Amino acid sequence: MILCIDQAIPPELLSRVRTTLADSAFRDGRETAGWHARTVKQNEQADGRRPEIAELRQEIGKALQAHPLFQMAARPKRMKPLMFSRYREGMSYGNHVDDAVMATPQGAMRTDLSFTLFLNDPESYDGGELLMDSTAGEQTYKLPAGALILYPSSTLHRVEPVTRGERLAAVGWAQSQVRDPQQREILFDLDTTRRQEFDANGKTRTFDMLSKSLANLLRMWADI
Repeated sequence: MILCIDQAIPPELLSRVRTTLADSAFRDGRETAGWHARTVKQNEQADGRRPEIAELRQEIGKALQAHPLFQMAARPKRMKPLMFSRYREGMSYGNHVDDAVMATPQGAMRTDLSFTLFLNDPESYDGGELLMDSTAGEQTYKLPAGALILYPSSTLHRVEPVTRGERLAAVGWAQSQVRDPQQREILFDLDTTRRQEFDANGKTRTFDMLSKSLANLLRMWADI
């Protein structure tokens, strides 16, 4: 399941992120890439060791943990501290699959889900689309500032070359409580349906039965 989430973080936080990044030092993005990804990665990343960057990473992580749609779709068990990336004119990131296991401050983490949080307006740069390559064909995404795309980490993807301006984004990864992507989608659909039932009719018998099925499937599938 690929899910686009509008306004994934509050506007005030988005504004502060952009202001901070405008005055921040960036490093060669290849420093954090695997040996094969280094051959196709051309971007820059904010230095995560700087206190102001570390603070923003934590704040965005908390905002996503509090976002109901992100929680319903990802059901995160652990999240890797995100990275801020910048693509200037001529930069791109060729076809790659994100590493299956990544290091975190708490130890190694399996990557079930990846996400990109777009930080600047799509009109401010040309190119820079996030392209997903699947059996259904290629699909490109270039979302408004503050919007997020969540997708399975197993997806082959790339960032198209930027031909004007610069592309700013935050990228991150999550290990889900539910490892199987099809099971996550079933839970997401059930949770969406029961919330719609509650909004329309309150706590009905139908809502209770949907909640029971959701809870019991999560109990069956959860890996915690």
